[in-house]
Amino acid sequence: MRTGAASPGELVEAALRRIEALDPKLNAFIELDAERALEAVAGLRPGDAQPFAGVPIAIKGNVPVAGMCMNFASKFLAGHRPSHSAYLVRRLRAAGFVVVGTTNLPEFGILPTCEPRHTGATRNPWDLERTPGGSSGGAAAAVASGMLALAHGNDGGGSLRTPAACTGLVGLKASRGRVSRGPDLGDSWLPSDGVLTRTVTDTALALDVLGGYEVGDATWAPRPIEPYALAMRRDPGRLRVAVTAANPLGVDVDPESLRGLRFAAELLAALGHEVVEAAPAYPDPSVLEIFLQAFCPAVALGVNHGVLLNGREPEEDDIEPLSRAVYERAKATSSIGYLGAVAQLQALARGIVAFFADYDVLVTPALAERPLKLGECTGMGERPLEDLARSGRFTPFTSLFNVTGQPAVSLPVGFGPDGLPTSVQIVGKPLGEDTLLQVAAQIEAAHPWVHQRPDL
Repeated sequence: MRTGAASPGELVEAALRRIEALDPKLNAFIELDAERALEAVAGLRPGDAQPFAGVPIAIKGNVPVAGMCMNFASKFLAGHRPSHSAYLVRRLRAAGFVVVGTTNLPEFGILPTCEPRHTGATRNPWDLERTPGGSSGGAAAAVASGMLALAHGNDGGGSLRTPAACTGLVGLKASRGRVSRGPDLGDSWLPSDGVLTRTVTDTALALDVLGGYEVGDATWAPRPIEPYALAMRRDPGRLRVAVTAANPLGVDVDPESLRGLRFAAELLAALGHEVVEAAPAYPDPSVLEIFLQAFCPAVALGVNHGVLLNGREPEEDDIEPLSRAVYERAKATSSIGYLGAVAQLQALARGIVAFFADYDVLVTPALAERPLKLGECTGMGERPLEDLARSGRFTPFTSLFNVTGQPAVSLPVGFGPDGLPTSVQIVGKPLGEDTLLQVAAQIEAAHPWVHQRPDL
């Protein structure tokens, strides 16, 4: 586009054609807004000052884009179109990105799968009978299938890293406070917004656009010394790398995930880093109960948003069984119980972060299992909270670093015998996105994956 070989309009039109061709098979989108996207791109020209003039992007269906559907994949918010946009949407548009629609997620973003009753299941482009992960599952399917080069997502317990691992993408959860959650939230304890991409460079470029303080933010990460797109090109030097398959839930890990971890460890050693097997002092698995005592009220805010819009509580078929169970549990949690859980998790986080005084990065599997088959974890049964526990066994490595607020990235390292991507998670020091991106770029250069595409 910058050379004039393609115009911004041609780029958006090509993306819209590909979405229209592939989305009936994958169901990545809640809504496609081709008309407004073409209007937005009409005034853009090659060589415009905006660095991403005409690059199409989609926004996850739990973040406001004025006039677009934001239903949290729930019947309870069907047809809801906010009158305002999130600050991150404004930043993307200011850089020239063109929003083409909103993407699918599990209802209220609860599960690491993507099979909402209201908007239908999203399928993994590598295997249509498996999940693309969640909760940013629609975004992952859109990028992995080539509908878009990148798509917005957010991560409150692994919701960028899990779908990235399921679909062979780069999924970075930035440090707490790196990306503003405004104007609706001044602070955000667990979730962080970001993007799913095919390359480490695209991830760095997007973080440069999204990151930064917005007026009224209650907390924020300090500005980086230099742009991430520049910092990622620097040699990080010889790092001390910890590698482990241990996890807070004590879950056994799939052999293919272990193979991917060994491959990453060997590759990092060959790149000159000191690689040792070591793990933080993980808490007892009972910590999951404490996490849920803080997580459920955070998720229930989405249901409560529907209550405020509708002026009533959700009826039986308005929300899914798991959403109702989480909502009822949140309402039954006292303010003291919630604040006590947050305080316990923050105390736990200090011990985990202290581990990184001796190590520059920690490498773990991204998933404990291969991407689940559709129908395996939906939250629709008679005991929906059991599916929530089941989801923890699928993704036991991610949520801890939402608690600590550290940056963490899911990165592809190959494919298993089943033809599905295999990924690792790399965790950095607090505010250490620069080192994290440098290591990820080294792995990408030594073991390229961007040419790998699903056959659709």
